Amino acid sequence: MSQEIKTIGVLTSGGDAPGMNAVVRAVVRKALMNGVAVKGIKKGYQGLLNEEIVDMKASSVSDIIQKGGTVLGTARCKEFTTEEGQKLGADICRKHGIDGIVVVGGDGSYKGAAALAKQGINTIGVPGTIDLDISCTEYTIGFDTAVNTAMEAIDKIRDTSSSHERCSIIEVMGRNAGYLALWCGIANGAEDILLPEKYDYNEQSIINNIIRNRKRGKTHHLIINAEGIGHSTSMARRIEAATGIETRATILGYMQRGGSPTCKDRYFASIMGAYAADLLCQGKSNRVVCYQKGEFVDHDIQEALAMTKNISEYEYQVSRLLSGNV
Repeated sequence: MSQEIKTIGVLTSGGDAPGMNAVVRAVVRKALMNGVAVKGIKKGYQGLLNEEIVDMKASSVSDIIQKGGTVLGTARCKEFTTEEGQKLGADICRKHGIDGIVVVGGDGSYKGAAALAKQGINTIGVPGTIDLDISCTEYTIGFDTAVNTAMEAIDKIRDTSSSHERCSIIEVMGRNAGYLALWCGIANGAEDILLPEKYDYNEQSIINNIIRNRKRGKTHHLIINAEGIGHSTSMARRIEAATGIETRATILGYMQRGGSPTCKDRYFASIMGAYAADLLCQGKSNRVVCYQKGEFVDHDIQEALAMTKNISEYEYQVSRLLSGNV
């Protein structure tokens, strides 16, 4: 028989993502509607260990759904990767009467949630990362906002690059996953798209493509480079030296994490947050909320972490076709 849930907590962990506030809002309001008290844990697992814990009311989450970032704050916590830190976190939960926690974040946050569950604290994970790299779900909160932010910035850079007849290398985030780069590459009409999952580090082929396109009359060349490959500035220097064409690198960086979340991110975050609150209130634990085949579902955390995810070969080939690289 599952334990009675009287109080749950909610925290955001790891890198922030647009839409995290919508998750927090949904968790708080759905749990309260279920007759369960809610505590907000500030600054992720670090805040848990520091006992930065506050009571949450329905009014606590008013006027936050449209805001970027996370009102609870977030941080990475090395101490929580140790068994001692995990046990301390569980003890602090019990001290504050917290029966379960909704953890919003990526794979690293899920590992922390699994560790808490092992220590007897019910946990539910919600996928919050702009990288779209969580294998068990087709969508992660923050991706839509981030990819649109990047796309709009790249459009602007392309305008000035065309005016000056330059080659532009735009580096987007995503860690070791190429989803942001692939989507932007297609949406922005890039001539070369460099993905960690596919790139063979044959820079000469990029140089040849630039020269070939210039001979065809193209006045600019756009390269979308994923963060997992990086080194955009040094790459730009080498390309300029080899082609004689002015080449500039732009690293979009943290602007991709900011900004008001899109409708899609607010919607997915709201449904996933409510779903997570319901799971905790039902006494469920060690689960993650996912979106698969048009439905919101949940999986065991360990099973979710063991799943793999790859760039679609068809989508990759379409990106090459549209860029003229076949």
